[in-house]
Amino acid sequence: MNKSSFFIIGQHAVFEALRNPKRKVLRVFLTEESKKNIHRKSQKKNLLNDVKVYFKTKKELDKYSTKENLLHQGYVAEIEHLEKPVLKEYIKDKNDLTLVCLDGVTDPRNIGSLIRSAVSFNIDGIIIKERGFPSESKLMYKAASGAMEYINVFEVSNINSTLKNLKDKDFWVYGFVGNSEKDFTQIDWKGNKILLFGSEGSGMHKHTSNYADFFVRIDINKEIESLNISNSAAIAFHHLSFIKKKS
Repeated sequence: MNKSSFFIIGQHAVFEALRNPKRKVLRVFLTEESKKNIHRKSQKKNLLNDVKVYFKTKKELDKYSTKENLLHQGYVAEIEHLEKPVLKEYIKDKNDLTLVCLDGVTDPRNIGSLIRSAVSFNIDGIIIKERGFPSESKLMYKAASGAMEYINVFEVSNINSTLKNLKDKDFWVYGFVGNSEKDFTQIDWKGNKILLFGSEGSGMHKHTSNYADFFVRIDINKEIESLNISNSAAIAFHHLSFIKKKS
């Protein structure tokens, strides 16, 4: 387990890290007002117990966020990484799983926003290449708005071999591309499945696309070339959540 620590900022990111019993929070830097807000939001349990708390002014906290041009909102925390989930162990004896695979997606804001949507609509986990995952990004944590605490992020060394192994274990892979003839709402979405998204710029790698069983599109106004990846993912996640509740 990676025991190195890093800083996160923002009200929701820090608050949810404090709420997560699996997350080790080493230090918290708060304004007087943000401390009061934490107590207001968690009146039954003091989330600041056993945590080193330092009170700072908003200006003093700016040094943690000015480089990324982010608003800290009076909340900064130093945390340790969560224990990494193991994909092979997680999928064992499970049915009707929905996993998302990100091929070449490295932008922290997009990943954070996508993770926020994934948690909102009960996606089971995110598969991403270990070397491209900005695991200590303040921007990603802030964009995720606390959702980083509630998602399985499976960091893998090779996307293609991971997809191959999952296909061998009866997962269906659906590649989302703009030029597919099949609208994603026409799929019945049964069984274990992987939603494969490529990067906004170059799309998914050609070799990776060979592992897709089906290609699907999100039908949008023809005047618009494409959607932001996090918006596309949110639409797909909501649809799958909706049909799962109906079944």
